[in-house]
Amino acid sequence: MAIDTLPEPSIPVTTPFRPRLGFLAATPIIAIATICLALVILSAILAPWLAPHDPLLLAPAQRLKPASAQFLLGTDGYGRDVLSRILFGGRISLLIGLGAAVFSISVGLVIGLFSGFFRWLDAIVMRIMDGLMAIPAILLAIAMVSLFRSSVLTVIIAITVPQIPGVVRLVRAIVLSVREEPYVEAAVTLGTSTPKLLWRHVLPNTIAPMIVQGTFICASAILVEAILSFLGIGVPPEVPTWGNIMADGRQVFSLFPHNIIYPGVFLAATILAVNVLGDGLRDTIDPKMAKRV
Repeated sequence: MAIDTLPEPSIPVTTPFRPRLGFLAATPIIAIATICLALVILSAILAPWLAPHDPLLLAPAQRLKPASAQFLLGTDGYGRDVLSRILFGGRISLLIGLGAAVFSISVGLVIGLFSGFFRWLDAIVMRIMDGLMAIPAILLAIAMVSLFRSSVLTVIIAITVPQIPGVVRLVRAIVLSVREEPYVEAAVTLGTSTPKLLWRHVLPNTIAPMIVQGTFICASAILVEAILSFLGIGVPPEVPTWGNIMADGRQVFSLFPHNIIYPGVFLAATILAVNVLGDGLRDTIDPKMAKRV
């Protein structure tokens, strides 16, 4: 007696890279942004091997040289190689952006969790956050840098503090929504302790939005660092950052624009790439947002 066999289910055909790269290869724009950001990060990591000259070496005889075979992007007013300073400057700029994102997300996540879950604490915390948000972020960062000794850590803290209120408000909104869910109410009814409730049921719902928020904070921090350094109140001038490189070349911009144009291109490309990746990650986490655009 013949046994009928069921046909094998058809397997959907997908590109070989989509399952592994996820949203990083969702669209050509996101793919280009991923490549640009990867190149910037890789060049910063390999700066000691890629830089043709010492970024701190002063050579007055070579000052303000145009692009040549010896100095691919020219030199600044002190004879330092612009390309070498851009490569090493990417390390500090990316470090400040990543540090500000990690610190602001960590602090804001903890404050937002407790503020959204405990109603008696919510009124106090949110009034403090409203007061911080009333002060322009760049002015608050300038004030904090002016009060303490100029260093990379000071700049990271100065950029982090203005970003915390936004993170707190976002986490608080998520917690207020999650705490009304049936599974949370059931956990409370069963006598689940508050720390366990926050860790198992509330915190996981904030991870994805925080990752997206972190990308935008990172891009904003890189830009604010460049602004502070350009104004002369950020990282010490001898430390190569993209903002310091542009600050050194602003007085001779009309005659030697390469000192500002080249680091400005790196700065703009990095910020744009991070923002594009943040948008792509947001659309991946919440497809409804992509449909509204």
